[in-house]
Amino acid sequence: MRLAALSIYPMKSARGIALAESPIDAMGLAGDRRWMLTDPEGQFITQRELPALARLSVLPTDDGLLLVMDGQDLVVSVPDPQRRSDVVIWKSTVRAAVAEDAANAALSDWLGRPVRLVHFDAQARRMASAEWAGPDSPVAFGDGYQVLVTTTGSLAALNADMAAHGEAPVGMDRFRPNIVLEHDVAWAEDGWTAIMVGDVELRLVKPCARCIMTTQDQQTGSREGANPMPAMGRIRMSADRRVPGPLFGWNAVPVGAGTLTLGDPVRVLGERAPWSIKRR
Repeated sequence: MRLAALSIYPMKSARGIALAESPIDAMGLAGDRRWMLTDPEGQFITQRELPALARLSVLPTDDGLLLVMDGQDLVVSVPDPQRRSDVVIWKSTVRAAVAEDAANAALSDWLGRPVRLVHFDAQARRMASAEWAGPDSPVAFGDGYQVLVTTTGSLAALNADMAAHGEAPVGMDRFRPNIVLEHDVAWAEDGWTAIMVGDVELRLVKPCARCIMTTQDQQTGSREGANPMPAMGRIRMSADRRVPGPLFGWNAVPVGAGTLTLGDPVRVLGERAPWSIKRR
């Protein structure tokens, strides 16, 4: 088993960036989901309600971001740490830094609705669920955890079911993972407690329940093409009420720090009874 793909998503719900290597620490991959859009009241915005975010490319610079969308570009500086506001992401409230008014006005114009861009800087604080991740587990603007892990074998199994039902296949980008492992056995990750990727340990703490974002083309935002939700409903419905819905991938928590590099060997450190899936 080896590390087959590595990605970060500098702005939550915007396009990802494939990497050859990345530093990783307790908060996850460097630069992953450190920026986010909110509405004027501070409620977070994702592709779930704004599919156009799939067309927004976000490139980190030395002092901020370069944003590109539909032939337009915008340079955004790291906000003044004194420009702060409370923002809400799921059940968390984060005191984040707010981008300059000109940047927010430009993004609002691009996206056709009022938005604000916020930054998870050194002063911001948020913790993953202690129930799953353990105490004092820092996370930025990810949905809930630091790293999302998927495997090639599981995607192949999902696409095989789709093909058997006359449905078009989907790529791994639909699931927006940070780490993709080359592994032939479908759903083997359901029975892993932890893995070692190179010299970095990751604890697999909670399966990832999937939503409408998996139905969206990750270049256009369109929901008109291939849709993996029916297949996940057929073969990946959770039977455990703690995490209801269709599952694909596992949320993981880094232990320590290091550097991940494509091709790194991966080994399983511990096993458990596989997560319970409804059978049809």
